[in-house]
Amino acid sequence: MLSGDAADAPVPGLEPAFTVTARLGPLEDHGATRAGHRRVVAIAGGRASFLSVGRGLDGGLDAEILPGGADWQVVRPDGTVEIDTRYSAVTAAGEYVHFRTSGVRSGPPGVLAALLAGEPVDPAAYYFRVAVYLEASAPRLAFLERSIFVASAIRGADTVSYTAYRVT
Repeated sequence: MLSGDAADAPVPGLEPAFTVTARLGPLEDHGATRAGHRRVVAIAGGRASFLSVGRGLDGGLDAEILPGGADWQVVRPDGTVEIDTRYSAVTAAGEYVHFRTSGVRSGPPGVLAALLAGEPVDPAAYYFRVAVYLEASAPRLAFLERSIFVASAIRGADTVSYTAYRVT
């Protein structure tokens, strides 16, 4: 008999689902707003590569990230950056996938300053995690809308890259 106790819930796991490398435009510093210190970073393009992950994508699937998205950041007083991105990608077959991420990037002040200056920084020196939400109208990609994805990201001088994992 099921007790309905939280201890009976399945323990989530992670399975690799897709990788993203986004090329970034210049940072726009919008200054202090009622939400906090606002910065906007344009997404100029890139690539997303979906793994089959047992979802019928034989051999995987690549999509081109389209220019026009952005990361609408808020920098907290302690230097932590709240991440809020929206961007789209299109497959060779013309199937669109809309990405939305929400997360944080934090670390020691000197490390965050080095990242802002575009200097190479060991990804282990800072915390950069996002939740990734996907939308797709193509029937064969509908499974993307029925899962939660999380990622550990890396900030390069003009890129952000990550491997997203489906929470099982």
